Amino acid sequence: MKKITFCCCLLSSLIFLSFKKGPSAVTQTEVVVKTPFEMPAIKIPDFSKCKEFSIVDFGAIKGNKEKTSEAISKAIAKANKAGGGIVVIPEGEWLTKKIHFKSNVNLHLKKGAVLLFSEDPNDYLPAVRSTWEGYECYNYSPLIYAYQCKNIAITGEGELKAKMDVWKEWFARPKPHMESLKRLYYLASYNKPMKERQMVNDSAHFRPQFIQFNRCENILMDGVTITNSPFWTIHPFLSKDVVLRNLKVYAHGHNNDGVDPEMSQNVLIENCVFDQGDDAIAIKSGSNQDAWRLNTPSKNIVMRNCVVKNGHQLVAIGSELSGGIENVFIDNCTVVDGAKLNHLLFIKTNERRGGYVKNIYMSNITSGKIDEGILGIETDVLYQWRDLVPTIERRLTPIKNVYLENIKATNVKFVSRILGQKELPIENIFLTNVSADKVSGEKSIHENVVNFVAKN
Repeated sequence: MKKITFCCCLLSSLIFLSFKKGPSAVTQTEVVVKTPFEMPAIKIPDFSKCKEFSIVDFGAIKGNKEKTSEAISKAIAKANKAGGGIVVIPEGEWLTKKIHFKSNVNLHLKKGAVLLFSEDPNDYLPAVRSTWEGYECYNYSPLIYAYQCKNIAITGEGELKAKMDVWKEWFARPKPHMESLKRLYYLASYNKPMKERQMVNDSAHFRPQFIQFNRCENILMDGVTITNSPFWTIHPFLSKDVVLRNLKVYAHGHNNDGVDPEMSQNVLIENCVFDQGDDAIAIKSGSNQDAWRLNTPSKNIVMRNCVVKNGHQLVAIGSELSGGIENVFIDNCTVVDGAKLNHLLFIKTNERRGGYVKNIYMSNITSGKIDEGILGIETDVLYQWRDLVPTIERRLTPIKNVYLENIKATNVKFVSRILGQKELPIENIFLTNVSADKVSGEKSIHENVVNFVAKN
């Protein structure tokens, strides 16, 4: 595989992460990842020397949402005050409201433990600083929420599960919801302050993410099972140094991506199983003016040794990519035969996004049948936004340096479909030993592509 070397510098826009200094029992370990590009070691927390705090000791009672929620909050505060601690969820099912992290805390679920999150939207109020499809806003709190935290973890053999009674009714997008989408689009497009972007009302129905790490660093998730999600499942936003490993993620509702790294850097996703109603991994970097203001690319993102049972794509890049996306490496992953999948790699943008995409590597992938094809790149993907709101500022997205090697599928419509724009062609696409047992349509469908090379 061809290598590209460059100076790897984390943008200064992440410097606004601010943390209170104090004594900490938490240490850090470094994860070194071999990639085709220069990538720093990822620093993650080590809680091996930290004290445990069982939620039972703080008054948690099975089936009692109020008591359990209060106990989890108290245990997190105690662990944080101690300079680091492990908040233990014992075996059994524990009904809870939202969970808000503090720094130096590991939420640990014992084998047989289930944290069952309420379906009542009121349990996720007051609204917190969050996002919706690439735009910052105040919305319902994610079920698990961390804001400006450092050294945090979710570990163990237990399960995080969302009750879906209400959220599934919110999957629909009736006119009042679309009007709220329009309102947020205009607020963000004209850089209105966050205090004006209050998106909780009777009809907006902006579903919260299951887990959001917002402006955090040194994050570990290891071992847990996640079942169901109102919206995106795991969402690192403006965060850095993230390791997600040995997870089992199942969510088959609307917009149920597995992991959505957005404007985040130094991310490793490994040894996970994804069974999604949307993309397994969707790499994003914000939408339009909001992302141009934040000016932070998603960068240095690795997915390896994962299994996908269902999903729209193995990996999607975009369409929210206005901050730029670079240095992505997907290696040694399997899409099971019989999975519902559109593409292995799908890069999507439109005339409003700007940003850029470069240095994308995918290697050693096996897949069964794919409904569309192995590689898709499209530059006019607008979904519901096409007729909903106008283009306020037109910025095209340069896309270049995409490398696929040693990839095999059984049955596809095409191997590659690349639809660039005449005024900004897509550049430097290299396919090496990329094939399918059966190609039912045209093997390569290309418009406005410069330097496409395919060889066996």
